[in-house]
Amino acid sequence: MAAVLSSAAGALIEQSRLMSERWHHFYGGYWQRRRRLHLLEHPLCKFCADGGAVTRATVVDHVDPHGGDWNKFVFGKLQSLCAHCHDSIKQRHEKTGVSSIDADGWPLDRK
Repeated sequence: MAAVLSSAAGALIEQSRLMSERWHHFYGGYWQRRRRLHLLEHPLCKFCADGGAVTRATVVDHVDPHGGDWNKFVFGKLQSLCAHCHDSIKQRHEKTGVSSIDADGWPLDRK
């Protein structure tokens, strides 16, 4: 059973890696300038701030995933996040549709 789960998890990771490579070229000079400007204007993590904490943002995230669509990539709404929130909360929300859970582990919202 554990081998099946490991295999499925590995397949998902590989699929994610391959998909991100398809639009890796989006993240050149244009993106670096847009990212730098966004972090200057919005230096704090949005998720942490929503929870009352002050944390320096290091990641500029597309609120709605662009999925390789150039127009969504260029014109999509951005948010500043710390690496922890981006790599945990945001990724969980994109994969499962759940952005928060209650004390018992039940989802509070869905996409």
